[in-house]
Amino acid sequence: MTAELVRGQNHPLSQARLEIRVSAGKPIVAGATLCDEKGKVHGVEWVAHPGSPTLPGMEVSKQAAADHRLACDLDALPETVHRVSVLLALPSGVGGPVRFGAVAAPFVAVTGLDGSEIASYTVTGLDAESAVVVLELYRRQDAWKVRAVGQGYAGGLAELLADQGLSQAQQLAGSINEAVVQGLARSVAAPPPRTAEGDRSRHAAAPALGQDQSGSTSPGAPDQVPPQHGHPGGQGSATPGAGPGGPQSNYPAASAPQDPSAVTQSGGPGAGGPVNYSHPGRQAAAPPPPPPTAPPARPGQPAQPVAGDATGWSMEERLYNQVWGMFEDLARTAAAYRSAVDFAESRMEQELDKVLSDPRSRIGGQGDAAREAARAKHAELVDRAKQVLDRDLAQLTAEAEVVEPALPPAFAGWDNPAWHGYRVPMEIPMALRLGDLHLPESADLSIPMLVRLPLERGLWIDSGSTGSFDGSIADSDELRRLAMDTAVAHAARLLAVYPAGEFSVHVIDAAGSATSALLPLVSTGVLAGPPAVGAAGVNDVLARLTQRVDLVQMAIRGGAADSLPSDLDPAEQLLIVNDFPHGFDDRAVTRLRYLADEGPAVGVHLMLVADREDAAAYGPLLDPLWRSLLRLTPVPDDHLADPWVGHTWTYDPSRVPPDSQVLQHVLTQVAAARRSWNR
Repeated sequence: MTAELVRGQNHPLSQARLEIRVSAGKPIVAGATLCDEKGKVHGVEWVAHPGSPTLPGMEVSKQAAADHRLACDLDALPETVHRVSVLLALPSGVGGPVRFGAVAAPFVAVTGLDGSEIASYTVTGLDAESAVVVLELYRRQDAWKVRAVGQGYAGGLAELLADQGLSQAQQLAGSINEAVVQGLARSVAAPPPRTAEGDRSRHAAAPALGQDQSGSTSPGAPDQVPPQHGHPGGQGSATPGAGPGGPQSNYPAASAPQDPSAVTQSGGPGAGGPVNYSHPGRQAAAPPPPPPTAPPARPGQPAQPVAGDATGWSMEERLYNQVWGMFEDLARTAAAYRSAVDFAESRMEQELDKVLSDPRSRIGGQGDAAREAARAKHAELVDRAKQVLDRDLAQLTAEAEVVEPALPPAFAGWDNPAWHGYRVPMEIPMALRLGDLHLPESADLSIPMLVRLPLERGLWIDSGSTGSFDGSIADSDELRRLAMDTAVAHAARLLAVYPAGEFSVHVIDAAGSATSALLPLVSTGVLAGPPAVGAAGVNDVLARLTQRVDLVQMAIRGGAADSLPSDLDPAEQLLIVNDFPHGFDDRAVTRLRYLADEGPAVGVHLMLVADREDAAAYGPLLDPLWRSLLRLTPVPDDHLADPWVGHTWTYDPSRVPPDSQVLQHVLTQVAAARRSWNR
């Protein structure tokens, strides 16, 4: 079954020999870069392009075309290659489109040699960008995966290659364009588009009436700030795998070019008319309902924000993409402001150095005047940048005020009225909110941190000292209590967003120190069993979950899923471990690491509540475990960093309001639905 990816989402690759098919409707350039484990390109010999189309394990097209087929053999790649980035670019200097916003959304599919699709991705949201990284094939724990990236660059190939660490980026981009121009002279016109069902070729997009629904301009969760990512090419920023499904810990998704001129507001009209991003694989299906339209703006005033004003096939998907767009826009506008301030500082220093380098102007009225002029220019540049930042933040704040009340429970904070009308869902949502993110420039503007479901990695609730902004919480016991309360709130949210009977929670509380925090889960009866205590309880729970992972893995590999034992719980499993590693011997630690590595792929997820310093006695043994988990904190902390523009984001956990009964109300409904389902 084909996985239709969204920005920031990944999918495992079970085959080594692959074909990457690209359709764009207009002639474009296709290429690939080979990167090391840090995502850096070591030299021009690591880039496959029309002028040098063949590399070990990779072959691309020799000229610009509307359709491409790229060949990839993962087993033939050099051992130093950990990532393959597939890139697209518009040919320059040939009279064609100069930005992706003026052409149909590119479609890319990863297939086996027999033509069967493994994963596909439609790159929506592009506007001023002329080059984009569409996909990443990356190695993780000796296995390969594909991730939808969609990171756009208004500066074209040169900016894209420079962002991947290539020092000769400008020269290589020029030689690629020269090779393309020579190839276009020999190329023939693309055939007319086909309309047969299942055909993946792109059709020229007709201009749509009204505003562009793509949200913001180009932005993608290596595993870092999900807003995901995912979101997180074309929409702007830095996803929380949330995801808003990644930070260096992991928020999901997209990437923001650092060109200040590329900054635009979410929902802003495109310069050359918006594009209709209809999905070619769904031509036989009814079109999605149009998103709500904003009332017309008064002349000179920004458009009024509207909830769901983004691309998507459902309101949930449109809201998810809109949140990603807001995250990307905030990352982009903050990057533009910081860049402008840095430029102003650099310019002032240069002008002051020039004044001081001339002995005649060091003293006297001439030198003072020059220094005052330099400082005045600096102040003017900073003030202009601040005005732009304030304008953008005001528009994003207005959008957040509209979007937040419209979010479904899975995306909403605990104080959102959506939870008061909560009903157990019939389907699993796209993503889950784990908190909020904001930047120093936007302390009053928070973006929901969304991570895609099902979870692809475990969670670590840090109960140690975090250097948090909340200096009033210095007591270690208070931090441990808050950490466990945070874990219970996250577990309750996971239980609430899954259909009845499709999610089970186990708890290990070896010392029995979390009795009060676990009361909401225990009293409502939503746990799969009573919390395990003592060494015997720890080993029993770990043995059962480890056995479940082994059985499901063997059934999947053997193609015998129907042969699983009848008493095996098919639901997704979550294991909460309080005060780790207390009560764990070496064998238990080994089993826990196994669950963290192998469990998510077969529906077993891990949530640790732990202070890393408490585990120091194990030495570096547990370092891989910490790195494999998404670290969250029970108090605001600035430990998340996105990989796109390098921002450090402040994470704010999603708290249940004091004296609120919302948690009890939600868990009671979950328990009642489970009892009805079991009858």
